[in-house]
Amino acid sequence: MGPLSSLRIVEFAGIGPGPMCAMALADLGATVLRLDRPQPVDLGIPKPRRFDLLLRGRKSIPVDLKSPEGAALALALVERADAIIEGFRPGVMERLGLGPDVCLSRNPRLVYGRMTGWGQTGTLAQSAGHDINYIAISGALDAIGRKGAPPTPPLNLVGDYAGAIYHAFGIVSGVVSARATGLGQVVDTSIAETAAHLMTLNYGLAAAGMFSAERGDNILDGGAPYYDAYECKDGKFIAIGAIEERFFTELITRLGFDSEEFPSRLDPSRRDEMRQVFAKKFLEKSRDEWRGELEGADACFAPVLSVSEAPRHPHYRSRSFFQEVDGIVQPGPVPAFSRTIADKPAAPQADRAGNLADALDGWSAPEAVVRAFERTRQRESKPQRR
Repeated sequence: MGPLSSLRIVEFAGIGPGPMCAMALADLGATVLRLDRPQPVDLGIPKPRRFDLLLRGRKSIPVDLKSPEGAALALALVERADAIIEGFRPGVMERLGLGPDVCLSRNPRLVYGRMTGWGQTGTLAQSAGHDINYIAISGALDAIGRKGAPPTPPLNLVGDYAGAIYHAFGIVSGVVSARATGLGQVVDTSIAETAAHLMTLNYGLAAAGMFSAERGDNILDGGAPYYDAYECKDGKFIAIGAIEERFFTELITRLGFDSEEFPSRLDPSRRDEMRQVFAKKFLEKSRDEWRGELEGADACFAPVLSVSEAPRHPHYRSRSFFQEVDGIVQPGPVPAFSRTIADKPAAPQADRAGNLADALDGWSAPEAVVRAFERTRQRESKPQRR
């Protein structure tokens, strides 16, 4: 059932980090009920729904939070939840009558999880933005990319999805506190702040004068030739990360170089020379030929794999990590637990409307509230006469 099987969470539908957070919690056993928007919004989400893997592991029903019946059902569920997840702009939930004051008065143990790009307060709190904007002000985006080139967006991993995992951590932390004290609270997760938090090491290095503001000058940003990716004979790539002396020595020895004559890794003035030597060497063989010679050795080597190749890598297979659900190969739950082992994720719910009785099973919502909501839903689903 997973270590979070005792958690009951209401997810107010959003995009990006909200579904990622809910998926991560559901993967580990939490019961998550997603309250969808009454009308689908085209936001580039995969279709059909089975391909939207961030929706896996939980049931959903469309709820119009602006209607009295929809708001009443939402509040009834909030009363029975350990936590909620919402990612609207600050003030939206308050205008719907579902803000923290209302919800916590109905359920004092509730963990009210709010995740936004900028946070609930601050000069940018009401401004629109996306992942790239949030990580831009954190210092993270400025540090990613090649020397002399503009910063490179790292997909939406550093902002949205890293922020989602922070939010999941915050919600679980809040639940631990609530179960110890009987008091819930608001969890305010700002993606701009989680991105900056990821940069804590770099802020320390900068203060010590050990971090260059110039992209491509530092060890971990491609500045060091022994921590970089290289093209192979077949046009594919490999990655090396031989930072420490013994790993560096292992690498160059396996590549056939004399460690006494090879450029010193501690001499920044010889980095360009070393990079050219590595680049020329790796072009001599294909990616898979290099795998045969270097993979598994203490040379800090790995092939650069695509999303179609990664699930077939022997390491992932040996841990049975990637799983096939509804015909789609996808990453399994993380992390792994020795006793409270998480179930295989359920496929995303095929029917967006869902089955109301099935979705509400176990929530013990008042029958009168459910019946009123169902009557409203039935009226809205009937074709309108012109």
